[in-house]
Amino acid sequence: MINKMHYRLIFGLIFILLPLFSCAEKKDLEPYVIILGIAQDGGAPQAGCDKNCCVDRWGNPEKKLNVSSLGIVDPATKDTWIIDVTPDFPAQLKTLNNNKIKKLKGAFLTHAHTGHYTGLIHLGREAMGAKNIPVFVMPKMQNYLKSNGPWSQLIKLKNIKIKSLKNEKKINLNPRISITPFLVPHRDEFSETVGYRISGPNNSFIYIPDIDKWNKWDKNLQEIVAQNDYLFLDGTFAEKNELPGRNMSEIPHPFIVETMELLKDVKNKSKIYFIHLNHTNTALMPNSQISFEMKELGFRIAKYKEKFKL
Repeated sequence: MINKMHYRLIFGLIFILLPLFSCAEKKDLEPYVIILGIAQDGGAPQAGCDKNCCVDRWGNPEKKLNVSSLGIVDPATKDTWIIDVTPDFPAQLKTLNNNKIKKLKGAFLTHAHTGHYTGLIHLGREAMGAKNIPVFVMPKMQNYLKSNGPWSQLIKLKNIKIKSLKNEKKINLNPRISITPFLVPHRDEFSETVGYRISGPNNSFIYIPDIDKWNKWDKNLQEIVAQNDYLFLDGTFAEKNELPGRNMSEIPHPFIVETMELLKDVKNKSKIYFIHLNHTNTALMPNSQISFEMKELGFRIAKYKEKFKL
């Protein structure tokens, strides 16, 4: 028979353990950002590449690098959003949903270069046959999608629904998550180019996968770093001699060595992650000189499926 002492012991344990379960449940429901890819538009290995940087990746699918993309997840509502719809969208959507039923509430595009929007084709009737997926874009990008097939067909068949963005105007995804686009200078052949600031209850993130050079931007990168908790920055090329025989001015990006020099006085460098790396980038090689320098200074390379509390 259970006496009063036993009852007191049981209720005491419940009183102690209940807050612990509550805290664990609360933590599981916190929103987060997830890395869905870290490679430049062509991925890695890249089509036609038989160099050392690709050979091992061709032979080992686990070493394949998806094209750069971020996911935003709110476990409390089971809603998800994706930034850039890449050629690797099928695998990235699976990762984003974590093999569970979640609702893709929208996609945000940075610009009209092939690695950042062409995955939209998977939303069409030949594939998913999606219904009115919101696609958030800037004005020139909107006109580009509406004026050119097969993207215009996605709109006509209501696979996607275009949502307009304005420079530096915040969009509230829900009561605790917001996203803000901001213009950056880049090769804008077909559209403008934006980065995004993602804000949550705990942290803020900056995502700039493509920019010509930091000194062409009307913002101060050091100030942007100081104002935010995590930054995913253009790391396309490690240094200027990375592509022998190619005119690097035709494909301008800030070299990783330039960005590290610019941010050398930043105290907490561990919050700075390079993303959008070309398949030739020596920062992807663990034993390279630049990899050693990055580790010594505290800079990081974004990792596939890495999660960050939002």
